Amino acid sequence: MQVLSTALKDVKLVQPRRFGDSRGWFAEVFNQSTFSTAGLPTQFVQDNQSFSVKGVLRGLHYQLGQPQGKLVRVLSGHIWDVAVDLRRNSPDFGKWAGFHLKAQSADDDLQLLWIPEGFAHGFLVLSDTAEVLYKTTNLYYPAGERSILWNDPTLNISWPVEALNGTPPSVSAKDERGVLFTAADLPPAE
Repeated sequence: MQVLSTALKDVKLVQPRRFGDSRGWFAEVFNQSTFSTAGLPTQFVQDNQSFSVKGVLRGLHYQLGQPQGKLVRVLSGHIWDVAVDLRRNSPDFGKWAGFHLKAQSADDDLQLLWIPEGFAHGFLVLSDTAEVLYKTTNLYYPAGERSILWNDPTLNISWPVEALNGTPPSVSAKDERGVLFTAADLPPAE
């Protein structure tokens, strides 16, 4: 398993090794010992799976009080996944990074994205449909749920909306009520 650094401190791309033959392939996508050695979390408490159609944009979500780290994997389709650093003491505070995550063909590397606690997360579906599975380090906590507007002008995220051929992203009513980054109730400084 390879663990690759990204443009954001502590956000990692995880590439499990695949073993294949004419019948298909096998991969170990989580191993407590391997994750521990790589400095990744070893305790996950909840698995979430979503199915979305092209143009759906989910996010930018985070939780206060019971923040969640997320290990994200695309089971089918193609998404553009975004992490935004909300940690006030981080040198990357307010910065974002985007990642093309796809269900892999027999020739491509498997990729998972590790997004630690203290980050907002969102994704845009670029394929006809996509299934996303993510493990979390904390349980869902509705009272702490927060959302920053996906198109916040301060963050200025370069969402690949051109892939939607002129159709605006489809956003939930809850996410439409997200707040601006400058007005967001952010995690306390550590």
